[in-house]
Amino acid sequence: MLNLNAAAHRRPGRLRAIGILVVILVVAGCGASATTAPAASTAPASAGPSPAGSRLSSPAVVTIISPTQNQVVTGSTLHIVIGLQNATIVPATTTNVTPTTGHVHLYVDNVLVSMNYGLTQDLPVHPGTYVLKAEFVAADHVPFDPRVWSDQVFFTVH
Repeated sequence: MLNLNAAAHRRPGRLRAIGILVVILVVAGCGASATTAPAASTAPASAGPSPAGSRLSSPAVVTIISPTQNQVVTGSTLHIVIGLQNATIVPATTTNVTPTTGHVHLYVDNVLVSMNYGLTQDLPVHPGTYVLKAEFVAADHVPFDPRVWSDQVFFTVH
């Protein structure tokens, strides 16, 4: 399980290394949930600029439904439910980027911890207080411009 809180206060450099390792593992296992992971195709880091010279913008609105703001969670697993309006999750990485199709990236304490092809996710947690946010990104996993973020949700694990 990830101990997201304790390491942050003791060894900031080590947390950065752990965060990089998490990103590498997440990219390698990019999937819908902790139990199912569709095969990811190889895609370039960016689909390139739009005619205006920047990334596409998206009408999407992403929200965190659960946990709720300041919720106290018990146990070692956090069940996350994401809301998405004006867009659709697509099941595979592609360079065919449109403003209304993509994936959700989850961040805990500003560290990318999950790249989802769905709107639910279970994450292992340890006691502590955390901040969670979600981002809707294009089908190539690159952010839109402007970025599509949820509001931050603070939660505590007991």
